[in-house]
Amino acid sequence: MSKIKVMDEILANKIAAGEVVEKTMNVVKELVENSIDAKSDEIKIELIDSGVKEVKVTDNGIGMDREDAALAFSRHATSKLKNLDDLFNIESLGFRGEALPSIASVSNVELKTSNGEIGTYLTLSGGKDIHIEYSDLQQGTTITVKDLFYNTPVRLKYLKNLYVELANITEYVNKMALSYPNIKFTLINNDKTLLATDGNGDLRKVIYEIYGADITKKMIEVSGENDDYYIHGYISYPEMQKSNRSAITTLVNGRVIKNNDLNKIIVEAYHTYIPKDKFPIIVLNIDVDPILIDINIHPTKMDIKFSKMDTLKSLVFDVITEQLQKLTLIPTVATRSEEALRETTIPLYRAFKKEDQQQERPKYEETILDFSIADSENDTESTSQMMETDPKEENEEKKTRIKKMIPRGIVYLTYIIAENEDGMYIIDQHAAAERINYEKVLKSLKEKVIPIDLLIPIKIELTTNEFLIVKNHLDTLKDYGFLAEEFGMNTIIIRSHPNWIPEDIAEECIRKVVDIIISKESFDFDQFVWRMAATMACRMSVKANDYLSYDDQVWLLEALRDCENPFTCPHGRPTIITYTKYDLEKLFKRSLD
Repeated sequence: MSKIKVMDEILANKIAAGEVVEKTMNVVKELVENSIDAKSDEIKIELIDSGVKEVKVTDNGIGMDREDAALAFSRHATSKLKNLDDLFNIESLGFRGEALPSIASVSNVELKTSNGEIGTYLTLSGGKDIHIEYSDLQQGTTITVKDLFYNTPVRLKYLKNLYVELANITEYVNKMALSYPNIKFTLINNDKTLLATDGNGDLRKVIYEIYGADITKKMIEVSGENDDYYIHGYISYPEMQKSNRSAITTLVNGRVIKNNDLNKIIVEAYHTYIPKDKFPIIVLNIDVDPILIDINIHPTKMDIKFSKMDTLKSLVFDVITEQLQKLTLIPTVATRSEEALRETTIPLYRAFKKEDQQQERPKYEETILDFSIADSENDTESTSQMMETDPKEENEEKKTRIKKMIPRGIVYLTYIIAENEDGMYIIDQHAAAERINYEKVLKSLKEKVIPIDLLIPIKIELTTNEFLIVKNHLDTLKDYGFLAEEFGMNTIIIRSHPNWIPEDIAEECIRKVVDIIISKESFDFDQFVWRMAATMACRMSVKANDYLSYDDQVWLLEALRDCENPFTCPHGRPTIITYTKYDLEKLFKRSLD
């Protein structure tokens, strides 16, 4: 007797539901996508208990006739694919024909639909016991899913708590609203409205409804194209950060996707603008010929493959970085109420005394002037001479992203206070020096490296796995001026280092470079260069509490202005913040509006 049996349709649908319907968000996703494919311009999602008890989706789309309404709950029944060729040219959101039968197999479903000519009302319980009757002619479709997972209690048990389920649904509906600003979305849970867009096609207005006014004001429109892709949307100022990637919304032909490679290149575009554990707010639409993408790689259709990923990554990276380079990214300090000021006012003391200056001066000269300022003999010329430059010559210099600032003092031996006609600036001396040195080191890494032989080679002992990793990248070290060789069991010896590393910190820097190579799970050439430059810059830079003379302050501010990105240190911390003149006048009641 044969042991292999063909599963009945109900069992097959329940198994498919394990992939398609994992949580309440999946139910909302499938129903909303069907509504969009039905050419709806109004979609209303009503939930009871975060969708666990009931999900109701109402649209004003083209609706279905009586025959199609019954067939919609049959497995692999779809109106979106006719033949094999259609699979490689998918323009609809749904196409598998699995969603409705999978949902119906683990819930009780009610369907009310009309194409304007005939109305149909249909009910199912656990994917069977179908009952059909006539209904009114109001065009559109309403699907109600009740008691999700009532007949699969194990799956019901492993649903997250109601707040998590609701958060997942809200995140998805928000992204769909961003994807389709021309559709009016309404999301309601237990009679409380969580989102309501007007569907007028204004993407910026949808961003306002989701993120609020403060973030919307800090969003910049971007667009770009190449032979294969056209991208458009909004990116946030670096100061608008989130602690996770959920605020990165990427859309391909209107479909919300999650693609790790795409998210990675977006984050890399913000490299050194934000800390590595923070993420920007992005809404990026990607328009592409459907033949260049493959959607059919996962039942949820949330991930897709691009046939020309390199050209897409290059386009996204260039568009974002070019836009960021055009902006003045100095955060403005928020003014506080008079009550808040009274509660938090701290007396300001003199930063340091004259005797402290004399005592700290040698320390600064030793750690900064040698490593940061003295790139060449010309770099050491006095600041007073720099300030006497002919204004005509100054205008001929390259454009800088911030205006010239005049230092007025230091507080807490860490923060330089400066001013210009626009307002007052507070500069973190260590972060500013880090940025200057980072760009200097990065430039040196990209140029021809001149190695310097060590008088006493540096021996580094490693574990076996560490040794194997480093051994695999000895050529990379050599390319950057580090001559490393095997030296016995699990040991390497460094015989030279690049000329931009100061002698007195050479061993520490070399060990950090080796640590960088070891710490990377998969070696990335660009990431290695960036991280090595950031590590070296941090070690080479002036620290908090190091003394800075007036000339040193002037040089630091001028060197910061010459940086490609003067607004953040290599780790994404701000180098400079400002109180505008208006902010100060408001604080001191000189401006009463």
